[in-house]
Amino acid sequence: MAANGLAADGSSAATDADASAANNNHDTNSTPDASRQHSTLPPHYNSFPRYHHTIHQPGPPPHASSSSNSSSGKQIPAATARVLGPDLLRGLLMAFMAMDHLGIALRPWPHGLGNGPERDGEPVTRWNRPAAYIVRSLTHLCAPGFALLLGMGVAYLGRARRHGKGWSARRLLRYFALRMAVLTLVMIAQSLAMTAGQVWFLNIVLFALAVDYFLAGAVWLALDETERRLTDLLTRKMLLRRQQHEEQDAAAAVAADNEADAEQQPLLLLAARQQGGPQVSTAETKAARISWHVHNTLLLLLSVVTIFWNIWLSRDQGQCAVPGASDTAHVVVVGAPGGWPESEPDRYWWLHLWFWETSAPGVLSAFPPLAWLSFALVGVLYGRAMTIRDNNHPQRSTPRRLLGHLLAGLVFAVIFVLTRLLHIGNLSEHCLQTPENRAHPSRNQYLASPAAFFYTVKYPPDVAFWALTLAANFFLLAGLGRIPAAFAKRWLVVLLDFGTASLFFYVVHMPVVFLTGWAMCAVFGHETDQEEGPPGVFVSVKSIDNVFGVFAVWTLCMLIMWPLCRWYGRFKFGKPANSLWRMF
Repeated sequence: MAANGLAADGSSAATDADASAANNNHDTNSTPDASRQHSTLPPHYNSFPRYHHTIHQPGPPPHASSSSNSSSGKQIPAATARVLGPDLLRGLLMAFMAMDHLGIALRPWPHGLGNGPERDGEPVTRWNRPAAYIVRSLTHLCAPGFALLLGMGVAYLGRARRHGKGWSARRLLRYFALRMAVLTLVMIAQSLAMTAGQVWFLNIVLFALAVDYFLAGAVWLALDETERRLTDLLTRKMLLRRQQHEEQDAAAAVAADNEADAEQQPLLLLAARQQGGPQVSTAETKAARISWHVHNTLLLLLSVVTIFWNIWLSRDQGQCAVPGASDTAHVVVVGAPGGWPESEPDRYWWLHLWFWETSAPGVLSAFPPLAWLSFALVGVLYGRAMTIRDNNHPQRSTPRRLLGHLLAGLVFAVIFVLTRLLHIGNLSEHCLQTPENRAHPSRNQYLASPAAFFYTVKYPPDVAFWALTLAANFFLLAGLGRIPAAFAKRWLVVLLDFGTASLFFYVVHMPVVFLTGWAMCAVFGHETDQEEGPPGVFVSVKSIDNVFGVFAVWTLCMLIMWPLCRWYGRFKFGKPANSLWRMF
């Protein structure tokens, strides 16, 4: 959480990513039978596209070339099986997020894994109570999960709009920019409402997700364009090299064209395509595969760089002063969130907010957009991998998805363990100063206890946080993806309704949680010595610290939110595809 304790793990309508377009607008390419089968699902459960939107008949791969997209085999509707795993995951994360914010409203425990928020280079002298530690650990999955789904949605949406509907790059980029603007305006309106006009820029994740949505979209567009161009270039070179060694008439013509200017080489490729034959298909397939792997490698490197720069830009590279044997550890008492943070205003907040937490009069930013960009880029990379694999092997898409989720989760889990053992990628080195750590000062601090092992820094996210939360989200995707659609629609409909109205949930749950928490504290709470809440925010001076009481109030809040989200989901998906409401 931010210094004020109100930094949400936040929603993300951006996570909705309007990937729904791939589903909601596929009708024109569907057969009547497919349409009837698809219509058996409630329309508002279509917020995430099917992994295999279209099946390409034999022909060059989708990225083989600009012309092959239209000249390759026809497209037929894919199987209409729904993939509800992403919707279920988003809905589950929404419920976790509300639980986190209710911890601010009821103030049952300090808002963190230890004695305060998990910040860069901040000492931890004691652990939170077990229930609080578990709740906080679960809510750590929210922002990374939203950003991951955001990136996946960008990949699916871009593929559906760019290749399925023929949108130009400029039009798609304009759409990404419009969505960023809409989310930013929602953030500003919510900031003014939550703080009674005292803070107009309260970045508690929504602004970060808005910016990352646009940047992820721009990265996807750049990769899509350069991947196609590299495929064409490699195909031309392969054809030229092959045909130079052939004595047939077609090879002689190609060899003659090879002596022409480079500007005439696209004509060679076009003529070869018109003649057809296995040579062109093989060359394009090989070139497309090489180009795809090259661009995915670049995207992977960019994902790693954008998480490690949180370490490189850290004030002390995440190091705390090493306490001596006779030292008394400095206790940083944060406790439950109180008033707005007392820190020197940042004159250059408009520059610093991109990488660091910052504050100024009327401004409080806890989620730097560029510090969280890596999570969205991982989603783009994973979405690219899933879409191409499912299009190439639609009959094996379900087991491939499950295997992909599990392998991705395993890779990130291994990375997390390595951060603990090798002391790489942590912003909490020498910061764990709890009694068990001080009892064994020469021991690896992360191996002193289970609580120490799973302690990661969230503000900004370090590599350990990145790996742990992404691993957990991928494992959840694997588990939720195995739930049959019929079972989910009957028994997990609450999560589906939350997950398909994510921005609405985020905006509405704030007043619901804080007003309900304030009322419950007024009736059932007890006096505490904690500071009053931030001005303009409904945080009672009383507290409810009974675990069962906290979960009872959380359940009440979810029961209030469910019919509201269900109504909005039906309302939103009853609007045209180009409606502004669909951006929510």
